[in-house]
Amino acid sequence: MKIAFVHDYLVRFGGAERVLFAMHKLYPNAPIYTLLWDEEKMRPFFPEAKINSSFLNKFPRILSRHPRRLLPFIPLAVESLDFSDYDVVISSSSAFIKGIVTRANTVHICYCHAPARFLWESSHAYLKEKRLPVLVRSFGALFFNYLRVWDLNAASRVDYFLANSRFTALRIAKYYRKEAKVIYPPLRNINTVHEGESKTPTQKPYFVIVSQLVSPKRIDLAVNAFRKLEIPLVIIGEGPERKKLESISGKETFFLGRLDDIDVDRILAKAEGFIFSGEDDFGLAPVEAMAHGKPVLALRKGGAIETIAEGVSGEFFDSLDVETLADGVRRMRENILNGKYNPETIRKIAEQYRESVFEQELKKVLHEYVDRPRTYN
Repeated sequence: MKIAFVHDYLVRFGGAERVLFAMHKLYPNAPIYTLLWDEEKMRPFFPEAKINSSFLNKFPRILSRHPRRLLPFIPLAVESLDFSDYDVVISSSSAFIKGIVTRANTVHICYCHAPARFLWESSHAYLKEKRLPVLVRSFGALFFNYLRVWDLNAASRVDYFLANSRFTALRIAKYYRKEAKVIYPPLRNINTVHEGESKTPTQKPYFVIVSQLVSPKRIDLAVNAFRKLEIPLVIIGEGPERKKLESISGKETFFLGRLDDIDVDRILAKAEGFIFSGEDDFGLAPVEAMAHGKPVLALRKGGAIETIAEGVSGEFFDSLDVETLADGVRRMRENILNGKYNPETIRKIAEQYRESVFEQELKKVLHEYVDRPRTYN
């Protein structure tokens, strides 16, 4: 049985790429196809994998570094990838890659991280962004209508959908009219941090954010809330919003940029708690914090509702405004001081997302779907 993997873009190592990494470990000889491939950044994560990229990788780097600039070409690039030699193709999709074309007797299983938000519920906000190509902004509504039609047809080519959360499964049902089985993403191996090993940017009790610094993550809410509260906040991650966030931050907010897993674990191990200020389809970073026994304050939306036990492993805030988030921080700090959260209980909640559980669930589903008799009308 010949298997191939396909992933939207391999240009950074985030949550979706961690899932691909875990899936590829099960079938390490299977090649990986992708629209864009940054070998310098990504080869260390996939040292032995055979990577095949689309014609988009031949475009000038000023374009290929920003996939949104290539939006008009992406449907063609997806359909240009050739899977005629494979019996099973597993796509890891946050946007368009599920639209690959396969043979009638090839089983296509899509692990969907999210239906493309910018095409569906966030399309109006996305079209207002000035960073979009002139062609896209000029013919925005018409072009996005075409992309939605293409995306819907692309979803119809998938034989079986897997979703990273019940929240994502509901969105797959709403937009694609397809049923999806939920398999939660794998928690990475957490590094044990010994006393005295960790260097932190402040000696005071602090909270942590680990995130891409992009506007949908709503890091600005947390920055403003912690400036108001005058409580230390440590932010790990990079993105286009960093300069803006630094300009509005207080003196007790520290931007550490991108760190490797060991350094992230060292920061999390000494933290009071974790802040998750935006809506996410699943959210691996809060689960990593819980694996360290740390409580999480999260917006009561998206995948966080499925992973955080209110009053046990953290708390929720209910609206996207600074005061509501600040009030949530006050509540959680009071609970921490009163010993309300048991670190061991929080760790046990995180353990249900460990990588071995993900592998078992995925193997079971793959055997079921691949061995299931196919019917043709």
